Amino acid sequence: MQDIIDKIYAYLAEYGLKVVGAVVIFIVGRWIAKLLSNIIEKALKKANVDKTLTKFAKSLCYITLLIFVIIAAVGTLGVPIVQFSVVVGAAGLAIGLALQGSLANFASGVLMLMFRPFKVGDFVEIAGSKGTVKEVQIFNTILASPDNVRVIVPNAQVTGGNILNYTVNGTRRVDLGVGVSYEDDLKKAKQVIEDVLAADERILKEPPYTVAVSELGDSSVNFVVRPWVKSADYWDVYFDVTTKVKQSLDQNGITIPYPQHDIHIKSQGNQSALT
Repeated sequence: MQDIIDKIYAYLAEYGLKVVGAVVIFIVGRWIAKLLSNIIEKALKKANVDKTLTKFAKSLCYITLLIFVIIAAVGTLGVPIVQFSVVVGAAGLAIGLALQGSLANFASGVLMLMFRPFKVGDFVEIAGSKGTVKEVQIFNTILASPDNVRVIVPNAQVTGGNILNYTVNGTRRVDLGVGVSYEDDLKKAKQVIEDVLAADERILKEPPYTVAVSELGDSSVNFVVRPWVKSADYWDVYFDVTTKVKQSLDQNGITIPYPQHDIHIKSQGNQSALT
């Protein structure tokens, strides 16, 4: 029993301080890595570097520094750095093969920074999700959906599919459909809709809006209403114009009809029509 206790004391004397030192180096090193990555982020912001690149650079800097911290902590334990690097390299190869998806996400993140399909603050549709870009990390892209849900999309899925950027061009077209009765005056209906569009200062003069008959439907004559607005005004104009067009048509005696069907009933050889 005494021999076991003596061996424990011997191991503690030999490795105890090294373990404590390694833990201290890791904790302090991680704190320094966070501090330096935050400093780099602030410096890039002061230099007016794009937010997308700033977030990516911060994330990459932190992970790179953390790797050096881990190597330093392991070296404190007395593990030869060269041998450790060989082991880490072999393990890295195995892990890399197992985590090909993560490497693909990293490569996709680099490609996005090079080709810049979108930036932080843009409203996009990627990998089947819509939202405002909050951050581009080394493995994932973070979105905030219109109902404020945090959406995390792997970068490989972003570059592997279609990217719809609703913000980058600065303007968007609002597409509305309006149906009026066959008995109504089409010229008057068109003029009423155009008056609503002309009265809204958020609707752009160029390119000009479109109001035209698009379809002779089963129960109504259908107009397409397509004004152009700034991207930031899209939803406000969409809802406001829809409401004002309905109100204006009502005020001018123009009917938005309900769906109707003519039913013909045959009875004892006679035919009568019900509407």
